[in-house]
Amino acid sequence: MTMVDTGSVRLHVQRIGPRQGRPATATVVLVHGLLTDSLASYYFTVAPAFAAAGLDVVMYDLRGHGRSGRPAGGYTLDDNIDDLEALLDRLAVTGPVHLVGNSYGGTVAFGYAARHPGRAASVSLVESEPATAAWAVKLGGILDRVVNQLAHNEPDAIAWITAHRGRNTARLARGAARLARETSLGRDIPASRVLTEGQLAAVRCPVLGLYGADSDLAALAPWLRSVLPDCRTVVIPGHEHSVLVEASGTVGGHILSLVEEAGRVAAEAAG
Repeated sequence: MTMVDTGSVRLHVQRIGPRQGRPATATVVLVHGLLTDSLASYYFTVAPAFAAAGLDVVMYDLRGHGRSGRPAGGYTLDDNIDDLEALLDRLAVTGPVHLVGNSYGGTVAFGYAARHPGRAASVSLVESEPATAAWAVKLGGILDRVVNQLAHNEPDAIAWITAHRGRNTARLARGAARLARETSLGRDIPASRVLTEGQLAAVRCPVLGLYGADSDLAALAPWLRSVLPDCRTVVIPGHEHSVLVEASGTVGGHILSLVEEAGRVAAEAAG
């Protein structure tokens, strides 16, 4: 286990690369989702395939999640982007990186690309969206329910989840309740600074949106393509929000294709 001190929080990081000491062709950074997620959702799905394909794979637990530190405050989107920026600096990752974000992790990844356009080689949004005013309202509603229905009524809520969703889901929900109860996350994220349409359009690196066909986020695909200069979307039939875990081979294959294409384009431009 590796812990990296960013100056404001200690982040748990896992890094895997090509086998047998082969040099990596590029670096891909994997950012997980909110509350019940951690880097494990990548470690046991797409990360090994990415490393086998020749990539340097960096994944980490967001502040408050997994084995990373849990400060009482500092959970705005900008705080999380600051953490990603500091992490890459501490790891001496200086070249453009391919960013992959699942759910809230995609919002963090896109925010990093908007702040540092020269350091993003591509962005893959898995069941995710950039930070807009509509996103802030939606996250506010979700987090309000977590705080008021789960964190403040935990015994009854956990009992219901155990009976209807199983013990593992209940364990994850218990951790989410503790995070919501002990930190300012529920207040900070909805109050985060959001991006204007002009700032969205300024992200000119290739962007891939991957959505489950049965997820409400699939409806964002046409809007993303209309706003972003270089965007393609894939809607995967038969899946909802958990498409990363349930269809990891399909998701990983599309991301690898994007990374490889972006690498060829960059090499042609440089040569």
